[in-house]
Amino acid sequence: MSLNIEGVLITQMNRICDDRGRIMHIMKNSDPNYNQFGEVYCSTVYPGIVKGWHIHDKMTLNYVVIKGMIKFVLYDQRKDSKTYKQLQEICFGENNYVRITVPPGVWNGFMGIGTEEALVINFTDIPHDPTEIHRLDPHENDIPYSWKIKDR
Repeated sequence: MSLNIEGVLITQMNRICDDRGRIMHIMKNSDPNYNQFGEVYCSTVYPGIVKGWHIHDKMTLNYVVIKGMIKFVLYDQRKDSKTYKQLQEICFGENNYVRITVPPGVWNGFMGIGTEEALVINFTDIPHDPTEIHRLDPHENDIPYSWKIKDR
């Protein structure tokens, strides 16, 4: 599942650390993938818990994890996409500080991994609109993915 889904961007983020603590950048209006400001919200997820699946008709998502780690999975449902019906999985958070940009039309969800609650920030380009989001049960659906942790 190393395939990158068309339109999904993974951006390495800066952390500035000193004796007092650290600054963790999230989004600047000068970033190439910045569209416009919709809202910013924070959610948390406990280890082993899945939040997903959901998809947006219009909203672009920009996720960063500032505490803990998550396994983030995407499934491309856009029929006109080169990566139609493809999956992408990435683990990120404190140990891999990146921003994941998800375009509309891509199913996504995440699971807390590790031993602590993860703190997830989402910077969106439009405010939340309950009419443009759709949800699926994380375990019983047509997406060909199992959230089971894989021992390698």
